[in-house]
Amino acid sequence: MTEEITQPGTSENRVVPGWTGRLFEDFAPGDIYYHPFGKTVTQADNQSFTLMTQNVAKTHVDRNFAKGTEFGLPLVNSTFTLALVTGQSTIDLSMNVFANMGWDEVRMPNAVYEGDTIYSRSKVLDKRESKSRPNLGLVTVATEGFNQDGKIVISYRRTFMVYRQGHLPSVEAARPDESSLPLIGDFR
Repeated sequence: MTEEITQPGTSENRVVPGWTGRLFEDFAPGDIYYHPFGKTVTQADNQSFTLMTQNVAKTHVDRNFAKGTEFGLPLVNSTFTLALVTGQSTIDLSMNVFANMGWDEVRMPNAVYEGDTIYSRSKVLDKRESKSRPNLGLVTVATEGFNQDGKIVISYRRTFMVYRQGHLPSVEAARPDESSLPLIGDFR
């Protein structure tokens, strides 16, 4: 789906819409999404999130303390990992979310350390129409976050309400006229 826009003297221009996310009808049980973005977790990520949430566990912010644990290094705050992997999945799952209904069965089988790069994937487990809101549907997914070595570091199930086709709220935004953009071939 493209919207044709032409500039004087050419018919080669077009406005191509960007990715706008999935709606309820776009999901099918069994679909697996490997989410496209990875994130290398920094010391600043871990300490900022830990301090911002008032988590006083020394294992996240005191390298000297962490040296004396079986891990030997500071552990990344587990709720940061949950937030990161949920965020990574948004582009494929919940860009058009109405509301998250909950996270269940959250497990963290392997530690995350500062310097690890986290990736994620999700599998659609179930979908059903909302009984109380006909403009929405519920989707349940299983999501896993894994590190650069392919080790699963978090897994959970998440259920969210997502808009159905024809019910996504529209956003009106002013656009400048395309005439300020250079003509095709006029880029030198």
